Order: sequence, then structure tokens, then C-alpha cells
Amino acid sequence: METKKVWFVTGASKGLGFELVKKLLSEGFRVAATSRTVASLTNSFGETSENFLPLAMNITDNEDVKLSLAKTVEHFGNVDVIVNNAGYGQLGTLEELTDKEAKANFEVNVFGSLNVIRNAMPYLREQQSGNIFNISSIGGYAGNFPGWGIYCSTKFAVAGFTEALAEEARPFGIHATVVYPGYFRTDFLTQDSAKIPARSIEAYESARNSEQAHLNEINGNQPNDPVKAADALIALSKEQNPPVHFLLGIETHEFLNHKINAITNDAKAWEHLTNSTAI
Repeated sequence: METKKVWFVTGASKGLGFELVKKLLSEGFRVAATSRTVASLTNSFGETSENFLPLAMNITDNEDVKLSLAKTVEHFGNVDVIVNNAGYGQLGTLEELTDKEAKANFEVNVFGSLNVIRNAMPYLREQQSGNIFNISSIGGYAGNFPGWGIYCSTKFAVAGFTEALAEEARPFGIHATVVYPGYFRTDFLTQDSAKIPARSIEAYESARNSEQAHLNEINGNQPNDPVKAADALIALSKEQNPPVHFLLGIETHEFLNHKINAITNDAKAWEHLTNSTAI
């Protein structure tokens, strides 16, 4: 009888993380789920059991992350699949956001995931196998959303370090994938989840329009089902050669094609200047 893999999922109390943990447990996988409080997990999934380990974890604290992974391996005997899902959306233009607001978004979305990777890799290297799914965003591929620059830049960073990680981890039989979700019907765009800038500058009309469109019009009308996203991640975890880049959700290919065309058109239009530097 096949032994089900052990999954370690961050940001598991809501959104994609919640649906993933729910699906994993229903299919008999063993799951360590993290959130800021244990209660937010046990209220949804139950108490600690042979298949489930709820963990309160501060993802910005490297030692706390290290301890959580150690508890996971102690409880289950190993860890197989890492899902770096914890994160939040910070709205606001680059001029509006304070240094503190920008750094806080990077601390969670970027350095939090790096804390998990740093402390998970020793276990995965030792067993010479594993999957790491780093949840970016379609905004981590196309950043042309006014008022979302800092958030998008955190997700660009996730894509960048995942590309490097895929090469670093491959010799150990470990696969790393950056996942670019499109618009999924979760609470990501609710007022409780997305953070607005403490200081607003009236002149940025396009940013305000973008923010309001996301919070009031797109929110609740997203075209993708997070339960089906969970199915897709589980399916990828079973592949022998999963992709390094994975677009998740309908409409994401539109962003892909638009970005490719934009870069290609700029490159062609300015090729004469690009090549003017040759010695």
C-alpha cells in the first residue's frame, strides 16, 4: 500500500491554502498546516492526529520556521512537499507606501518563503526527493497594475529565486515550481486581507481606480475555483518531471501572451540602440 506523502503548507487558514489542506486530508495525505494561530486551523480541520499537525508559526521568524519543520518531521517521520503559500496583497503606489509598509510585504511574501526553503532543504536533500511549490501570482509575471507595484515585486522575487532553486535542487532529486495563480474566488481581495496604504495621494487616479476595481468589482467574481487549484497542485506533485513555471487558472495565458508581445515589440523597436554598444 502506497504511503501518502507528507505536505507542509503555509498560510493554511484561508484561501488557496485552506482549500489545499482540506482536499489533502480528504484524500488521505498527511499534512502539517501553519498559520499565525493554531485555533484558526483546529477550528477548521480538527485537532492533531496521525494525519494532521496544526502549527502556529511566525513565517518571518527563521527559528520559529525551523522549529515547525522539525516538529513536522518528528511527528510524521519525514516531509515531502512544501507549499509556500503564506502572503498578502499590499496596495498603494510606490510613492504612497512607506518604507515600513514595503518592507513588511517583502518580509512575509519573500523572506518568509526563504525561511521555509532554507529549513526544509536539509530534510529533502537527505532523502534525495521532494517538491517545493512557491506560490507567486500572475502579478509576479506581469507587473503593469497601478497601485500593486510592491506586491507584484514581491511575487517577481518569488519567481526569480524559484528559477535558481530549481537548478540548485535538481541534483538532489528535488523539484521546485513557481506557481502563477490568476484570479481565484478566495478572500484575497477582501478588506480584511488586502492592505491599503496608510497615506493616499489624490493625484494617483489610475491606482485608485485599479484598487477599487479589484476590491469592489473583481472580488467575489473571480473566474477560478480554488478547490480545482488544489487538485492541480496535487496532480503536479505526482509528476516525475513537474514544470519550473506553472500558470494556474483561466485567463493567465492572456497575461503571458501580452507580456511576451510587449517585450518582443520593445526589443524590435529599439534593437538599433541595443546593439549600438558593441566594441
